[in-house]
Amino acid sequence: MSLRLLARPLLGAIVFAVCAYLVIPTLIVVPISFTQTDYISFPPEGFSLQWYETFLGAGPWRNATLNSFLVAAISALLATVVGTSAALGLHRLPRALARLAIWIVLLPMVVPSIIMAVALYGAFASLDLIGTRIGLILAHALLTLPFVVINVSAVMQKMDWRMVDAARSLGASPNKAFWKVTLPSILPGVIAGLVFAFLTSFDEVVVALFVTGIDSVTLPVQMWNGIRFEISPAVAAASTMLLLLSIFALAAYGAARRVGRSAPEGMNA
Repeated sequence: MSLRLLARPLLGAIVFAVCAYLVIPTLIVVPISFTQTDYISFPPEGFSLQWYETFLGAGPWRNATLNSFLVAAISALLATVVGTSAALGLHRLPRALARLAIWIVLLPMVVPSIIMAVALYGAFASLDLIGTRIGLILAHALLTLPFVVINVSAVMQKMDWRMVDAARSLGASPNKAFWKVTLPSILPGVIAGLVFAFLTSFDEVVVALFVTGIDSVTLPVQMWNGIRFEISPAVAAASTMLLLLSIFALAAYGAARRVGRSAPEGMNA
């Protein structure tokens, strides 16, 4: 009995230690971004907002941030549309064929990024897509597609498909049944896939290094260049903003899920 009482606190302490080990190195960039020095040092010396002014006001950093938002938004929307359609199609395939298809869809997540980058570079070079935003959007849409398929497929496993059959039996067309019944039922998975696709695209650097050009530099590539050619605390400021973006996106998704769960109760009332 005493061992059982000690097991839970011990497990909690181990989980806390592992989480701290993973999170603390990420949080170190936050105080570094407020340093007064022209180089990265920890602990930081003094307090200044000059590196946030550099990040928000300098042309290269501002353009790279806008490019990242544009590419991530379009590629996430494209991956969400294609991934949701793929998940619906996989549901209608025979089990053996669906397993084979899902492994093919998940290949961008399993294959190392450097291999994907070399393969995409070879394919896009023949299509003159290297150095263009269109090429980068297509590459990121391919990389983020598995996140959408996984999230939508997970929600579909819990969906009651008899509602769709009931809608069809009452005279609804396939399109109307999809918009009125299927899509609202799988919407949490679609939103989750969209959020993860956006964050993955916004943070991706390996493929972007191969595909991007002078006019389509993304924020991670700009950060890579900042570390490679000059160790500037502006990189720490950019990292802090990326951290805040991830927290905000996940918090927004959590809030949307809570609203979605409480909406039916309000409607029934």
